[in-house]
Amino acid sequence: MASIVVGDVLPDGELAWFDESDQLHMIPVHLLAAGKKVVLFGVPGAFTPICSMKHAPGFIESAEELKSKGVDEILLIGVNDPFVMRAWAKWYPENRHVKFLADGSGTYTHALGLELDLSDLGLGVRSRRFALLVDNLVVTVANIAEGREITISGAEDILKVL
Repeated sequence: MASIVVGDVLPDGELAWFDESDQLHMIPVHLLAAGKKVVLFGVPGAFTPICSMKHAPGFIESAEELKSKGVDEILLIGVNDPFVMRAWAKWYPENRHVKFLADGSGTYTHALGLELDLSDLGLGVRSRRFALLVDNLVVTVANIAEGREITISGAEDILKVL
């Protein structure tokens, strides 16, 4: 399957999310993104070193600046179960704007064409590291990392194009 590219319409699908009251919801991606400017970024896994120390914190720390430049939603997707994603979100008590969404079976990541096989590390199939800027469901920027490092998918890379 080909990776999502600029000009594509964001596929719909449901992701799991715990709200502020700790209630679990299955949320359609189109409900989160229709009529809005959204940053959707993906990480290989919750609590992994690069994801936890650099990738997610970069978006959390830049959230106010992203919002000031017209971003309505900042959505983090991990191929982890919703309980792990909830625990990971709570690891960042300063976070006010990034929604931690679970793609437990990797179905949505597959729909994006952004799977990454990390079986050699014992992690199975996860997500490539990516950051998409989406305007009313249309991808306007698709920063998809080739390796495992943050090369073009960090918050600073999205800020440069806003």
